[in-house]
Amino acid sequence: MSTVTDYFGSQVFDDRVMRSMLSSEVYASLRKTIDEGTELDISVANAVAEAMKNWAVEKGATHFTHWFQPLTGITAEKHDGFIAPAPDGSVIMEFSGKELIKGEPDASSFPSGGLRATFEARGYTAWDPTSYAFIKGRTLCIPTAFCSYGGHALDKKTPLLRSMEVLNKQALRILRLFGNNTAKRVVSSVGPEQEYFLITKEMYEQRPDLRFTGRTLFGAMPPKGQELDDHYFGVIKPGVAAFMEELNDELWKLGILAKTEHNEVAPAQHELAPIYTTTNIATDHNQLTMEIMQKVAARHGLVCLLHEKPFAGVNGSGKHNNWSIATDEGQNLLSPGDTPYENAQFLLFLCTVIKAVDDYQDLLRIAVATAGNDHRLGANEAPPAVISIFLGDELNAVLEAIKTDSPYQGTKKTQMKLGVDVLPKFNRDTTDRNRTSPFAFTGNKFEFRMLGSSNSIACTNIMLNSAVAESLRIYADRLENAEDFETELHEMIRKTIKDHQRIIFNGNGYDDAWITEATEKRGLLNYRTTADCMPHLMDEKNVTMLTSLGVFTVDELRSRRDIMLENYCKSVLIEANTMINMVHKRIAPAITRFTADLAKEASGKKALFPDLACSYETELVRKLSVLTDCIAEKTDELEEAVLGLQGTEDIVEESALIRDTVLPRMSELRIPCDRAELLTAKSYWPFPTYGDILFSVK
Repeated sequence: MSTVTDYFGSQVFDDRVMRSMLSSEVYASLRKTIDEGTELDISVANAVAEAMKNWAVEKGATHFTHWFQPLTGITAEKHDGFIAPAPDGSVIMEFSGKELIKGEPDASSFPSGGLRATFEARGYTAWDPTSYAFIKGRTLCIPTAFCSYGGHALDKKTPLLRSMEVLNKQALRILRLFGNNTAKRVVSSVGPEQEYFLITKEMYEQRPDLRFTGRTLFGAMPPKGQELDDHYFGVIKPGVAAFMEELNDELWKLGILAKTEHNEVAPAQHELAPIYTTTNIATDHNQLTMEIMQKVAARHGLVCLLHEKPFAGVNGSGKHNNWSIATDEGQNLLSPGDTPYENAQFLLFLCTVIKAVDDYQDLLRIAVATAGNDHRLGANEAPPAVISIFLGDELNAVLEAIKTDSPYQGTKKTQMKLGVDVLPKFNRDTTDRNRTSPFAFTGNKFEFRMLGSSNSIACTNIMLNSAVAESLRIYADRLENAEDFETELHEMIRKTIKDHQRIIFNGNGYDDAWITEATEKRGLLNYRTTADCMPHLMDEKNVTMLTSLGVFTVDELRSRRDIMLENYCKSVLIEANTMINMVHKRIAPAITRFTADLAKEASGKKALFPDLACSYETELVRKLSVLTDCIAEKTDELEEAVLGLQGTEDIVEESALIRDTVLPRMSELRIPCDRAELLTAKSYWPFPTYGDILFSVK
């Protein structure tokens, strides 16, 4: 029986395969390209393509594809066969360096936000050698960047790679000032925890809202939800365990470092967490993880829901982005060491993150903005829409001492006494896990908890890398020109702490008093919806920073603003029209039918027993009749709100109208429908209830 170590990465053209199949000269040249970003020679590309093709064909592959990540938020692929005609009528298997390096998919139907004219259908894909090729099914998948005929980035990989490169450049400047002349690269790394729901396919197929939108638009809470906290870390059900087992096998074959699995808080909710790796590869792996989750679930008669809020009233799903930066020599630049007060380099890098998050809190909020995530942020299982940083007691004390130029007294390590002699004694960490904080320091990394479960992690890490790179650039400029390095360093750290103290908050982010304090006293931003925050992508300070670093052009930024707002508008309108359809065709007829039958039953009883009051049936008929009228009224109002959008040409204006008119009407319509569900006999109600769905997997 094979073990995980035998088949881990077996479907990946990784370093082990390249080392064994390429000549030492070709391998060395390719590694130099991967590690140092040097230009790839075409002769090397031809040799790599031949080896890649031979390896893939041996494993049963018949096709190859340039696998890319357009601005749809999911991946895309166009398959081409390896076959080429031979003179004798047979075929040979061919794959050239040119085909490896560049592809030409039709870009006409991908979102472009005006970056290309309608008649400019040609697009280009370019091989990203820093992310290993892999086999999926019978297809060799080659990770690539995607751009328009005019050279504009039409994907999420290109600006991510740009942000990683600019972070590397600015971080190396700082390291050189501290005497590190051996590190060649600084790389950001990420470990994205992935939350999701599993429900049976039978339940899913009976819910039009789940099929069309990914979330339930109607549904009353069952008597039991997550109140007892009995699902969190509970025993995994056999059906879920079988799914997780196959999922792990599939991910491990693709070299994805799936490490942790457990039940999450809500019924039917679960989590998968990987070991963190370079941001570019982590992004590719997370896109693959979401795709494979859904495919494996289908093989088990299940459906994997990745929407941020598939069920109202229980926890939604996020994707916690654990981010850090390290050198190619293995030094984690966010590791405090044993004495963080004396670790000036760590304190400087910590301050760059603090400054970056405060200066560009709007960009971090924009990076997680979707119609789905708007329902999750600010709820009791997710951070608020207000950005803040949690540092923990020790680091907070260190920064306070620096700010006030007072002696640092240190924090006494508290030994945990569990009251049982046989149990080991251990010291309590000085940084707790603040689950209410959007951006928490957790020992040697920051955990950004605002990201939604269905989102690509690329957007968040583009903004985070870029903002930190900008802070590093400012610090490097000052330190390189300082008359006295140590004096300037101390003053700069102290000034950063004073200037950006407002972003640091170690308390309960769920507390309403914090939101008031954050916005009214500290002046922090509170963009509750996508329509609120997305237009600020084009604020002058954001455009200046992102374009001066070379991460985006002005046109690329404007296109992304428009694409994200268009996605927001389309998503909400699909939900609104689904609600209207469900009410007209299923919910209203079901309530009417039950009410009529109930009235008929009451009338029949009254005829048989004239003295019988039939008060229960009569009162229920009255309540349902009132609810039916209310549902009809609220449905009409929602339809009017949707129709009122016609003729709106400006996407910013349309998104604001949807926020202010359509979404409130949707919420108002849901209330009487959910109330009617509780009063209508189960045999009449046309859809599986929350109780049916959330407890369906065995």
